[in-house]
Parts: sequence; structure tokens; C-alpha cells
Amino acid sequence: MQKTANITEAEIAIVDVGSSLGALNRAALLACDAVVVPVAPDLFSLQGLKNIGPSLIEWRTDWQTLLDQTDDDVPSLLSHAFKPIGYIVQQHLARADRPVKAYAEWINQIPAAYHQYVLREAEPFVESIEQDPERIWMLKHYASLVPLAMQARKPMFDLKQADGASGSTLRAVDACRKMFSEMVTELSRRLDIVVPL
Repeated sequence: MQKTANITEAEIAIVDVGSSLGALNRAALLACDAVVVPVAPDLFSLQGLKNIGPSLIEWRTDWQTLLDQTDDDVPSLLSHAFKPIGYIVQQHLARADRPVKAYAEWINQIPAAYHQYVLREAEPFVESIEQDPERIWMLKHYASLVPLAMQARKPMFDLKQADGASGSTLRAVDACRKMFSEMVTELSRRLDIVVPL
């Protein structure tokens, strides 16, 4: 059964937590049904997968043990599984819609690390990131849009000429809007949610 999300009747919420493994993030995740892991193409993110993967597994196991020990009338509100549904590679520099070589080398290491540390697959084998079913999306770096969006206090994909976007920057805004729309469509598909556009 599909769930529908709209402006007037919100049935979903997205919780964005930092990269900390502290108690606050753990508490936030306990209220989630799914986890999407953002990963940058760098050494720190690969190390982060090694840290967060085992923690997510441990937290999920502890939570399930606690739920198993409670009465049968535990509200369904508490039965969130916060299972990983994939990862999003973010902020890679690209030329002709392909990551530049320096980023590509790090990007190519992400699938194996995600499958090994987050999914706990004994022998992870993914031929390429393009073929990895766990890869949700690859967000390229929209360098010139970031400072404009911060200054205008609005999303990159909503920048207008009045915000300082013009010419090639407006074309980048259009490309950014299209990319985010496609990513939301893919996330919605994985979560079995219909999002009216």
C-alpha cells in the first residue's frame, strides 16, 4: 500500500542529523523507518561508513531486543526499524556529467564500504557504483549556487534573478531543480510514497 505525502496532510517527515554517533542522533533515529546515508567522495566519509554501519546495526539490535521484551500492546509508533535504504553521493565535481578523476577514485570505493560496513555483507561485490542497487543518487557540486543560496536563504533550486542568479547560473539552477526532483522521485519510490509534483 502506498503512502501519499502532500502539503496539507504530512504523513512523512525527514530528519536530518549530523554525523555524530551521540545520544541525540540515536534518539532521532529511533523515530525513523528508514535511513539514507549521505557520503562524500573522500577518506573521511569512507571512515564514517566504517563507524556508522556497526553503530546502526547495534542500535537496531538493542531496540528490537527492548521491543521484544515489552507487552504486545506497545504502540506501533515505537516499532520503527530505521533500516538503511541506500546512500547518496554528494558534492562531487563533474565534467560532462562524470565525476572528475580525483573524485571518481574515492567514489569507486563507496559501494564496497557501504555493503561491508552498513549492510554487513560478508563478501560485498559490486561491479560499479552505477550498478549498485544501494546507490540512490549522485549529487554533483553546484559550487556557484551554494553561496548564492546561503545569501538568499533559500534552496539552490529556488534561486531567481533577483537573488543574483543570471545566465549560466540560472541554467545551473534549472539543472539543480531537475536533479533534486529526480532524486526525490527515486527516494519516494524506495519508501513506497507517492509525492504529488
